[in-house]
Amino acid sequence: MKIQESAENYLETILVLQQRFHSVRSIDVANELSFSKPSVSVAMKNLRQNGYVNMDGAGYLTLTEKGMEIAQAVYEKHRLLSAWLCALGVDQKTASEDACRIEHVISAESFAAIRRHVQQMETAPQEDPSHENH
Repeated sequence: MKIQESAENYLETILVLQQRFHSVRSIDVANELSFSKPSVSVAMKNLRQNGYVNMDGAGYLTLTEKGMEIAQAVYEKHRLLSAWLCALGVDQKTASEDACRIEHVISAESFAAIRRHVQQMETAPQEDPSHENH
């Protein structure tokens, strides 16, 4: 399912905040993203109407099953791409910012290839730099 990049960002942010604080309200999302409360309120209404987010009577947000599926996919891309860029020598802040942009436009094929490459690098035997070949 393809949704707008801004919706993906909101869903990912709710997921991250739930992992950090367990309970999430719209104001938490607004603070995390540095967005206005009215903007986040409109976005949450749209996400609720489209079945991605639920809000209880106290204003706490939870992701629906389809909202969670999208949030987890976007967050996985973000974490892997950010770590990959850092491994290539990019500083953490830049890697995270670039990963945030890339995660929304990268094809499933390219992301799968990067994931395979990272997994191969993680499982490859590491050479001991102090051991010289003679």
